[in-house]
Amino acid sequence: MHRRRRTALALSAATLLAAPLLSACGSEAHPGAAAVVGGDRIDVATVQAHTADVRDAQQASARSVELVKASGQLTRVKLSGLIFGRVLDRAAEDAGVSVSRREIEQTRNAAAAQSGGDEGLRTMMLEQRWIAPEQIEDSLRQEVQLPKLARALGADLQSPAGLQKVGQALTEASTALHIDVNPRYGSWDDKKVQLSTHKVPWITQVTTFPDRQPEAGA
Repeated sequence: MHRRRRTALALSAATLLAAPLLSACGSEAHPGAAAVVGGDRIDVATVQAHTADVRDAQQASARSVELVKASGQLTRVKLSGLIFGRVLDRAAEDAGVSVSRREIEQTRNAAAAQSGGDEGLRTMMLEQRWIAPEQIEDSLRQEVQLPKLARALGADLQSPAGLQKVGQALTEASTALHIDVNPRYGSWDDKKVQLSTHKVPWITQVTTFPDRQPEAGA
């Protein structure tokens, strides 16, 4: 009788000791983090700030009601974009690809020319891609980075085989980063390179502007 009681007490103690370890799994292991990518945190506060920037820009638009209504998944879109950016950075680094300030400026000029000027570019990015004015530069960096990655891999983004090759490089980079997402936002899919709750393929996250000749040494 005493032995059974001691055993039960021991099991209870073991359960209590294990509880903190179990609760530390997943998001609780990184309190305040929306995701951990390659050991680096993307804080909830960062995602909220990116979301708030877009909401502020939307509220200032004449189409504010329509824009806000259409972007109900904005927070997840912002987190997915932040994670994707780090995955693209890793894939580019693995391929020896870098992006210069000049290339970003050239891309912005080309995009503005297509959109009727810088104001038109800001409007297009906000309405079509939910990107606030202060987020445009980071987005345009990806506009440069992805085609350069494709060229480094010998892949044609206009062909299914090329898309598959670049997608494989992104998947490998994503897997290597061991991405852990707070369950409140969903989970990260290494193969699709996106959040499970954000159903936009990676290739549509980057708008294609007129191609430029790569800089020497870039």
